[in-house]
Amino acid sequence: MKKFIQYTAQALVYAGFAWFIGYFSNIPQYTRIPEDLALVKFSFAHGAKPKGECHTLTREELLALAPNMRKPRSCPRERLPVKVELKMDGETLLKETLIPTGLHGDGPSVIYKRLVIQPGEHQFHITLNDTDREEGYDYISQKTLTIAPGQSLAIDFKGSGIEFVYE
Repeated sequence: MKKFIQYTAQALVYAGFAWFIGYFSNIPQYTRIPEDLALVKFSFAHGAKPKGECHTLTREELLALAPNMRKPRSCPRERLPVKVELKMDGETLLKETLIPTGLHGDGPSVIYKRLVIQPGEHQFHITLNDTDREEGYDYISQKTLTIAPGQSLAIDFKGSGIEFVYE
């Protein structure tokens, strides 16, 4: 009789826990964005050009180094920041200077932004600089897209193909 009560109590606890999980997995309803709006996800990781130029070491500089460190050329590890600007219909939605990641600033610059927008036809204009140029841009993308309500548009930058990708 004692085992029967123990198993019954255990079954009730499990049933209560299962009900709790089941109830809160459906209530409250979760929506990523309101149904009458759209979402733009702007995301990429891109390594800019190195900060500075490589130079050839002189014989004296090579001899001052340990034998296992003697490379004829020395190149800086640190990368330049990436400057990116996203405009939609002439309005600036995002303008950032992305600092390189990594212990020595030698990793890629990373961004992930979610922007909730009104659906409809929009003109996107994206510029990106990954060098130390003062004027102009290294990469420019202009695209006109029609975005439906509830749609999620992902914009990525493929450095190998040198282009922005709209998916």
